[in-house]
Amino acid sequence: MDDKIDRIVAARMKLMERFKAKAHEGEAEGSGPSNRHGMPKLPVGQRHVENWPVLDLGIHPMLPEKRWRLTIDGAVHHPVTLTLRDFMELPQVEDTSDFHCVTTWSRMDLAWKGVRLADAIALAELNEDATHVMLHAYDGYTTNISLEEALKPDVLLAHTVDGAPLPREHGGPVRVITPQLYAWKGAKWVKRIELMVGDRPGFWEERGYSMSALPWKNDRYR
Repeated sequence: MDDKIDRIVAARMKLMERFKAKAHEGEAEGSGPSNRHGMPKLPVGQRHVENWPVLDLGIHPMLPEKRWRLTIDGAVHHPVTLTLRDFMELPQVEDTSDFHCVTTWSRMDLAWKGVRLADAIALAELNEDATHVMLHAYDGYTTNISLEEALKPDVLLAHTVDGAPLPREHGGPVRVITPQLYAWKGAKWVKRIELMVGDRPGFWEERGYSMSALPWKNDRYR
């Protein structure tokens, strides 16, 4: 197991180095104190809320442990499918980050636990010409992310929030979180990570939402 983890970490570091020069975090535009990335903690046009609104396609899949699977495929050398047990054996990380919804609300300082999306991608050994990720969910939802965003260390496949299992209505057992992008870029009930050569729109992007979704650029719609 230690050898497997070492390989994943080494592959992830190679990926991070490859995309480091392309990584972008958006312009510092917002209000209040700065976050750990040096940007205003609250992006322009956002308001802080204490509750956690539920926004989705109206379907909350029932996903018991024995049913959940995560497939990583597309432009990769070694497609893989993980059970929940396999997933929980990958390197686990804890991180505190904010959650910015395109509908103008933000929740701050959520404590997450999960697997870095970069580690899941590294497990499948992506092709050199891969440039983007499409996330697929059990409710039929899809959303696209550039690789330079997907590989950021705070982008997680999260199973725990604030010390408790991720609630079903918020994407449990596992969802993607994208703290440096608007939250629609993080698919609930994730089932597939598709590596792509080139970009294509997901569910909301086909309906006029931004392909890049950078909160500090107020980058909501195309």
